[in-house]
Amino acid sequence: MSHDSDVTTREVVVGVGSAARMADDIDVLLDLGPHHPTSHGMLSLRLSLEHDRVVDADVHAHHLHRGAEKLFEVRDYRQATLLANRHDWLSAFANELGVALAAERLLGIAVPRRATIARTAVVETTRVAHHLAFLIPAGWPRRADAERSAAAAVREACQQLLESATGGRLHTMTAKIGGLRQDVPASWTDELRGVMLAVPGAIDELRSRLQPMPGAPDPAVGLGRLDRAAAQALGVSGPVARASGVDLDLRRDDPSLAYPELADALRVVTRTTGDARARIDVLLDETVNAAELAIAAAALLDAAGPGPVNVPLPKVVRLPEGTTHAWIEAPGGINGYLLVSRGGTTPWRLALRPASFANCSALPHVLRGASLEEIPMVLQSMQLVIGDVAK
Repeated sequence: MSHDSDVTTREVVVGVGSAARMADDIDVLLDLGPHHPTSHGMLSLRLSLEHDRVVDADVHAHHLHRGAEKLFEVRDYRQATLLANRHDWLSAFANELGVALAAERLLGIAVPRRATIARTAVVETTRVAHHLAFLIPAGWPRRADAERSAAAAVREACQQLLESATGGRLHTMTAKIGGLRQDVPASWTDELRGVMLAVPGAIDELRSRLQPMPGAPDPAVGLGRLDRAAAQALGVSGPVARASGVDLDLRRDDPSLAYPELADALRVVTRTTGDARARIDVLLDETVNAAELAIAAAALLDAAGPGPVNVPLPKVVRLPEGTTHAWIEAPGGINGYLLVSRGGTTPWRLALRPASFANCSALPHVLRGASLEEIPMVLQSMQLVIGDVAK
């Protein structure tokens, strides 16, 4: 990029998250709202500005690196599954499920049908709650307004559904090798339908909040553009990639769980412009479809009737020697799990490929050209969880 010789470039460090307030080198603090996942930990953006427009960005995640992949090496598979759900606290069940799927593949065991369907219903409930966690702060910057919204009521109802199904509100800790730790309550599918039927109305409310005033330009159009080629080159996945025209969704393209039976209900939502408006619109549409999938999964669960939800295994599982890889379409994108076993009760290697870690690599690309005032909208559209970046 060429620049006029008389243009002055200045460096600014922008901090996002609660820990940024305690950092000494932060020039600008961004608050995306108390409900936004980036309010935890710290993300710093070291920006080069010309005329207050970003020409270069260096991204750093701080404070939340847990060394999970080293901890896996000294944890048995039961403990590893529980540990895995903590890097993305909005998608805890999906995270732990990926480890279970990898271990089940290496063991060569089939999960009971009821567990497979229940897993799918819980994942889609998680997807609704995950997407709303990013959409609500964008629609209502003030906490008091957000808490009175229909979208916030639906998200809270989803959290209650997850808690009643798993026993955990945030860290579900219910996926295990061979199925689930326990079945969902008898009335759970009826409660699930009631909550999911309220999702379209909540999304309509959000659409109206996230649209510009009549006659006003849409500030999200053209902002933070990520084209299809760049998204693929950077390994971006999930809603962010699909907003750039990457027509990839593992629920359709490499289906597991009960997704083959839900093919008629699944709609892979894409856009082509790759800007902040496209990413917001994909999230809105995907939330509605996730609710439809959850309702369809509830119907399958009712039709399946009572039955086992796990394969009886020893408390401490020993996997055969071998290497396998599992991946899932988590709410934020593709989570990958490379599992290497040497025949013991702990993984020799369990490597994670979290969605936010890959999507964060696109931030320097999408921030280029944005002003300081526009950065919050770009970040809100990128759906990052800092713990998932730092893992």
